[in-house]
Amino acid sequence: MDPAGNLRKDIEAALHRQNLTAWQRTFLTDIHIRLERSGGKVRFSDKQWRKIFEILGRPNNVTALPLRVATSRPSRHQALRLFRPSFGRVGRRLRWRLRNLAIGFLVVATVAVGQQAFHFGRGQFQSTPASLRASQTQEFSVTDGDTVHVVGDATGTRLVGFNTPEKFSPLCENERQLGERASSRLRQLVAQGSARLTKVACACAQGTEGTDKCNYGRYCGVLRVDGKDVGSILISEGLAVPFACGRTSCPPTPRPWCKG
Repeated sequence: MDPAGNLRKDIEAALHRQNLTAWQRTFLTDIHIRLERSGGKVRFSDKQWRKIFEILGRPNNVTALPLRVATSRPSRHQALRLFRPSFGRVGRRLRWRLRNLAIGFLVVATVAVGQQAFHFGRGQFQSTPASLRASQTQEFSVTDGDTVHVVGDATGTRLVGFNTPEKFSPLCENERQLGERASSRLRQLVAQGSARLTKVACACAQGTEGTDKCNYGRYCGVLRVDGKDVGSILISEGLAVPFACGRTSCPPTPRPWCKG
């Protein structure tokens, strides 16, 4: 859903504003990616609409989701009663036996299916590591030099261990240009090699992960291409700087690209 056909343009214009917080910028970027990927047909919750229009400066333009239309179709119970024949005393006894037989069969089938699902799931868990086998076009897209967006996730994933120049809210023209180069380089690395994204715990206070108080609600991850961390590649090429966090907090984000 893309109201008035220009929501993406409004978001692009907003991303060039300097007064956005980091969380607002990340939120709008994620929304813009989802709109582009779906061709403007993605659906958002009422809460997401309120946030979008609040950031865009239009708090009264909340779009309500369409209500379900009530139908006059009979309920399942009513339909069964319409087609349930009457057999009298003998029929009731037969129906009781058939019902018990059906219940017994259902129990046996449920147990069998549950066992198969358990063994299958255990095999999948043992054979598949806790990471995403990724390619840029199929499973995630590159937001900027240190942020990607996994298909199906509500928010982006911040890559840890390094920081790249900002291209959405740069402090100077040099930072913006370097930010564009870092994004392009990351897309190139992913397109040319075998990429693997592994989700890791964010450096946040206990109980805050997944909330706005932890990494602006984003996930954290490590992205490797052909087994090598993309952060170390970007650092070696002058497109990123090291950014190491502790277990529950991070130091000030390094942004040296406008000094001197």
